[in-house]
Amino acid sequence: MKLEQRRIAGWWLWVSVLWVTAVVSVGCSTNPATGRAQLNILSESEEISLGREAAPGFLEQYGGSLPDEQIVAHVRQLGQQLAAVSERSQLPWEFHVVDSSVINAFALPGGKVFISRGLLERMTNEAQLAGVLGHEVGHVTAQHIGQQMTQAMGIQIGLIAAGIAIDQATDDAWLATLGLVGGELGAGMYLLKYGRDQEHQADELGLRYMTRLGYDPLGQVQVMRILKDASGGGGGIEMLSTHPLPESRIERLVEMIAERYPGSETSAYGFGEARFRREVLDRLEALPPARHPAKGAAAWLPAGLCACGGVHAAGGG
Repeated sequence: MKLEQRRIAGWWLWVSVLWVTAVVSVGCSTNPATGRAQLNILSESEEISLGREAAPGFLEQYGGSLPDEQIVAHVRQLGQQLAAVSERSQLPWEFHVVDSSVINAFALPGGKVFISRGLLERMTNEAQLAGVLGHEVGHVTAQHIGQQMTQAMGIQIGLIAAGIAIDQATDDAWLATLGLVGGELGAGMYLLKYGRDQEHQADELGLRYMTRLGYDPLGQVQVMRILKDASGGGGGIEMLSTHPLPESRIERLVEMIAERYPGSETSAYGFGEARFRREVLDRLEALPPARHPAKGAAAWLPAGLCACGGVHAAGGG
């Protein structure tokens, strides 16, 4: 029995070595948006394919496209402008407004970005919209989905190998189980922090893109306050959340803006209140109720303003 276990352990060790070698040789590169070396098992063409395949399902899940082409065109135009000043302007970017009252925005790999009617209705100016779309563009340019998949796969392989090793080292089934559970908890906590770090990174990139178009970076702070109000104050235990709480993000954004964008306190940037009222809010008020109404706690999805793939949906922040 122990001989068979050693053979299995050796096989998993070999798989682990092959996985690490493949990722390092094929997927390790410096991301132009973040300037950091990163591991990514997805090629650009695979990102595009994943996003293209997943987009119709998300569109249907959130009530379909908003039945006002002028609003959709307005959001699409701003999104394309933000994408054009990003480091991955070559992607086939698409920007969708879904007819859902849920306060939500998310991005799929390859440049598919969604924002809900519910979030638009909470906004008061164009800079806020630029902040949200810029944040989602940042998730795509930073290739967060590919990194999440790479991390998850590596941890899974490591846990399996560790489980076999623990089982070989002890005949006590309880100790073996306890060790494996401890490893899974540790891996889970690591991934939670990893997700929060990605949100901060997307916030930073969102500021970069919106200010390149002349929008006041304080618009993104205003969005965080909208999300905080929608969540009932932004309470909860941050270390157990995949996303930093709105209050934490507000503090970091304010510090970053003061350091990098001092012109936000002058007329160097604009908010675009009148245009947003005319092109978006007035027309939203004339529409019938959303086809995908928010129900109870679903009105606020705390995972929002994030990147998501086929197995990871995002809610409003």
